[in-house]
Amino acid sequence: MPGAPKLEPALFTQAASLIVSTAEDGGGFHGPSVDEFFPEPLFNLFGIEALSVTRITLIQFIATIAIVLIFWLGTRRMRVVPGRFQSLVEMGLDFVRVNIAEDLLGKKDGQRFLPILTTMFFMILFMNITGIIPFMNIAGTSVIGVPLVLAIISYITFIYAGIRKSPKNFFKNSLFPSGVPWPIYIIVTPIELISTFIIRPVTLTLRLLMNMMVGHLLLVLFFAATQFFLFDLGGWWSALAAGSLAFGFVFTLFEILVAVLQAYVFALLTAVYIQLAVAEEH
Repeated sequence: MPGAPKLEPALFTQAASLIVSTAEDGGGFHGPSVDEFFPEPLFNLFGIEALSVTRITLIQFIATIAIVLIFWLGTRRMRVVPGRFQSLVEMGLDFVRVNIAEDLLGKKDGQRFLPILTTMFFMILFMNITGIIPFMNIAGTSVIGVPLVLAIISYITFIYAGIRKSPKNFFKNSLFPSGVPWPIYIIVTPIELISTFIIRPVTLTLRLLMNMMVGHLLLVLFFAATQFFLFDLGGWWSALAAGSLAFGFVFTLFEILVAVLQAYVFALLTAVYIQLAVAEEH
């Protein structure tokens, strides 16, 4: 078939012409942009511009209200033989208590720091999961404010735990670990300073922020491509729409896993830092 080799270039030429024509008509494919994480203000609280409320801010409010409401409903009438809803809430609380707090900090310190670890876990989880909820479609943790505040709280808790455990020796033992020859401290101490007191809050913030940003961009990319192939190009291009839609659903399931995992990792690392602060050598 002499015309067969020319078929593939012809198809790409046709696709290019279709994309150009739809773009000239005001259509075309519009991929995701970081501008989605900086939406226009919907209104200003008390008329103050610095207290502007955006779409993401509303999502953060809704996630916070959902947390308070669920735990209030689940714990307001505690029974010895719990119902299904109370059992579900208790399972969530026990997961943080057993697998994060007490597993790393022991029973005494685990109970002491359980409230802050539980709050972090469920706050991050609920704000992460909004990224796959219809009509929200963006995580409340995909802007730097929430991850940064939580990282600062984690950092302050770590320092508080260390000073409370050993007021005089916490910073000394953190910056000058025992068993190291004195001349080596010239190298070790700056490394410990940067890694312990600077890198930790930065990595906590960026790990959570970047995971949720990338997840949102991927989902928008797949579903926007589905709409483009199906409605703008049409015809046999609809087959590609089916493929991009399938990838969108797969990555939606993956995003649920990431939402839970990031909440777990953040709370777990906070517990690890606290455990290092209250270790016996401090």
